[in-house]
Amino acid sequence: MRLGVNIDHVATLRQARRGRYPDPVIAASLAELGGADQITLHVREDRRHVNDRDLSLLRQTVNSSLNLEMAAVQGMLELALQTRPDSATLVPERREELTTEGGLDVSAHRDEIKHVTRALRDAGVEVSLFVDPDLEQIKASHRVDAQAVELHTGRYCEARNDRDRARELSRVVEAARAATKLGLRVAAGHGLDYWNVRPIARVDEITELNIGYAIVCRAVLVGFERAVRDMRDLIG
Repeated sequence: MRLGVNIDHVATLRQARRGRYPDPVIAASLAELGGADQITLHVREDRRHVNDRDLSLLRQTVNSSLNLEMAAVQGMLELALQTRPDSATLVPERREELTTEGGLDVSAHRDEIKHVTRALRDAGVEVSLFVDPDLEQIKASHRVDAQAVELHTGRYCEARNDRDRARELSRVVEAARAATKLGLRVAAGHGLDYWNVRPIARVDEITELNIGYAIVCRAVLVGFERAVRDMRDLIG
């Protein structure tokens, strides 16, 4: 199981005072020391946390794999083609949201997503789509030539009781199996923490987890390298 560590919220702390620290670039290095297989960052159109400087330096310094989360719009496509991350995950984006609220509606935005996907793939960037664990969205992701999907685990993480949690986990399992049958690599993320991650990590078809907020929160208390290592130990 690969662990991608999202360093966005290190930059959120920095932006609280609009200062120079904590530096997400340094956090990425510590994450790798703690066992991260990938560094993930979401450069938003409004640059509310990580910015172009961070992306540029991370491209130069990350020793593992660099995954850029981005909206499927021309401006972000140009930035991705300039920096050439190892992979790009296309995500929905609304400026008023606190964090990503759900998966891409691939069917409704097929043409623009396919355009961005083709441009990235032609540049040697692996393309993943962040989608809800919905079979129609999985099929649509395959039709637009994505190479991977990242399953949105928010509803599983927010379930209030065992029955709802089991139902949402089954949706994730079903979607992961369907994606694998279509030849898509499967990742998962959103809302995963030290208490709910193990059932998701046990899904055979899921090969990568992207986790940020929970790791950054623990890092405030125990340090970044330790927080990543704790998560690494949990997911095996």
